Amino acid sequence: MPLGTLDRTAPPLFNQGQSALSKLIFFGALALFLMVADARFHLVKPLRAAVGAVLFPVQWLALKPVQLVVGGGRYFEDLQAAQRNEDQARKALMQQAERASQADTLAQDNARLRALLELRQTTQAPGRAAEVLYDAADPYTRKIVIDQGLTQGVAAGSPVIDANGVLGQVTQVLPFTSEVTLVIDRDLSIPVQNTRTGVRSVAFGDASAHSAGLELRFMAANADLQEGDLLSTSGVDGVYPPGLPVAKIERIERRADSAFARIYCVPLAHVTAARYVLVLAPTGAPSAPPPAPAAAAVRKKPEAKPAGKTDKADKADKKAAERAR
Repeated sequence: MPLGTLDRTAPPLFNQGQSALSKLIFFGALALFLMVADARFHLVKPLRAAVGAVLFPVQWLALKPVQLVVGGGRYFEDLQAAQRNEDQARKALMQQAERASQADTLAQDNARLRALLELRQTTQAPGRAAEVLYDAADPYTRKIVIDQGLTQGVAAGSPVIDANGVLGQVTQVLPFTSEVTLVIDRDLSIPVQNTRTGVRSVAFGDASAHSAGLELRFMAANADLQEGDLLSTSGVDGVYPPGLPVAKIERIERRADSAFARIYCVPLAHVTAARYVLVLAPTGAPSAPPPAPAAAAVRKKPEAKPAGKTDKADKADKKAAERAR
């Protein structure tokens, strides 16, 4: 049989519909549309929240074996550390008792001085303790997931701190968990203030170029900055309370061919080993006005004049006082 007479088309049994190229073009366009729609209009955010709520029990069960193994090792380590610290605590107990009595006296004196100088007390932002569950799966960002979410009252944009300083900010809230972007992430910036000079600046995350640190950008080469200066939150952004420690300047590079200096900082918080954190309420969050004191509603009554004293007697007393002067 001649080769030209052979039927080269697939039998109807193996007919799969559209070609592979057309399917690739269709699904590629659909994926691109979903990415643009999610970035611009946040269309997939409710779906992401629902998926996070459904997958939370699975994540909880998957983490339990790991937590049991890690918790068992920490138990024995903590037991030995507790025995060593007990002896040290007994020795320092007497010294702490003496210091406590002195601290009470100093606190009372400080309160009297603030009342005399009419200084406003620093407002303490309410906070909520949380535990770090795991690091985010995205290798190009520096984020962690904590066990507090929308049901516990956590709001997006809340600052997160640990025992040493600012750790990051809540960027995504799910029903049972929240995602915290660390200060070393390249997409996070914090207004800071130099505690030595009072100069304000903005610290940007610099995880790629400086391993796990921050960078002060757009600072003049002749700026009054020194290695070891402490940077704290300035509070001008309405998110972070002022005075929280953020980082310490580690290295300053000044070049003759550039008007700006390269300033690298080291965060004070344990960004790579945080276990327990504190989620604060943003300083710009609306709060209920304090109730009006009951004494303000009561009008003062005019003092009653002594019996038998008239206006003429008052005028006579005033004239006598002027003559005595």
